[in-house]
Amino acid sequence: MPQPLRYGINVTLDGCVHHEAGLPPDAESMAFWTEELRRSDSLLYGRVTYELMESAWRRPESGEWPDWMDASEVAFSEVMDPMRKYVVSSELDAVDWNASLVRGDLGAAVSALKEQSGRGISVGGVRLPAALAELGLIDEFTFVVHPVVAGRGPRLLEGVREQVALELVERWELGRGVVVRRHRKAV
Repeated sequence: MPQPLRYGINVTLDGCVHHEAGLPPDAESMAFWTEELRRSDSLLYGRVTYELMESAWRRPESGEWPDWMDASEVAFSEVMDPMRKYVVSSELDAVDWNASLVRGDLGAAVSALKEQSGRGISVGGVRLPAALAELGLIDEFTFVVHPVVAGRGPRLLEGVREQVALELVERWELGRGVVVRRHRKAV
């Protein structure tokens, strides 16, 4: 049985998915995202998201986490840092940080990754998940909805042309009015 491809993202009430558009992270939201990472054993990113995540969450060469990180951010980093990462990019010549480049036909490449053994693959970002949703490859969507209207920025799954029918499988609230909605592809 193929491992699931899971997409999780913070989103504002008006659909903005820019990483700085929602409420600032707190210990509760960081604990949520840390547990989400633990559900999978690999990550799939496009170049932009890979570079953003690497700059924020990769263990420094000194081995010491930066002073700006609180305990919840260190816990998140300690889960993410050693995970296998796959990077879809035609611009990068090489990647490190436990990463491999994904090239060629996106649908075939991601389908092959899903056929490997594992607990799941977590995909992040904006453009790559939209392309994967268009191809019907995302099995589970987790939207962390923030009670904020951003007014501008990239939108959730912008560019998807065909309807993707989903069924709600879980819903719960975090503090500060944040609502988590987990959906699976409807069958």
